[in-house]
Amino acid sequence: MEGQNTLLCRIHRPRALAVFASVLSLVLLAGLSGGCGYHQAGKATKLPPNIRTIAIPTFSNNTTYFKVEQKLTHALIEEFIARTKYKIVSSEEGADAVISGRVMSLGATPVIFDPSGRATTFLVNVGISVTMADPEKKTTYYQNKNFSFREEYEISRDPSQFFQEDSTALDRLARQFAQTLVSAILENF
Repeated sequence: MEGQNTLLCRIHRPRALAVFASVLSLVLLAGLSGGCGYHQAGKATKLPPNIRTIAIPTFSNNTTYFKVEQKLTHALIEEFIARTKYKIVSSEEGADAVISGRVMSLGATPVIFDPSGRATTFLVNVGISVTMADPEKKTTYYQNKNFSFREEYEISRDPSQFFQEDSTALDRLARQFAQTLVSAILENF
């Protein structure tokens, strides 16, 4: 019996070494690829390390649409809080950087009509100018004067069930804007 166990160990030892070498190779490869610049989207940051507090005052609004600037600002604040560790404030005082924005345009265009010719689906278009800068150093970290977003919304076909969805469409559009802007700022696209 003793001789059989020794023989079995000699037979399985090369296989065990091959498996061990394969596992070790995979672990080393995984460890090395982590240092090659790969990162989870939305988690990397190209901002200077001295930025700890970001001011996001309410955007200005060059359109006649009521409170659209508030929806966009609120969505941006929520996205920064959810995705980063920066302290977000509304006042520029004491902030390391300021994100300012201006709603340049907002419009709704009918895109789908019912058989009677009444519009049932609209496309909302918003144009926004955004800048992130250090007000003291006069340094611009990010700027896009032509952020453009579109979102569709439907109007109920039954007048007794009429429910205006333009506010819901603007909420979705604001979230989309905020997600895209935060990614662009953090990853410096």
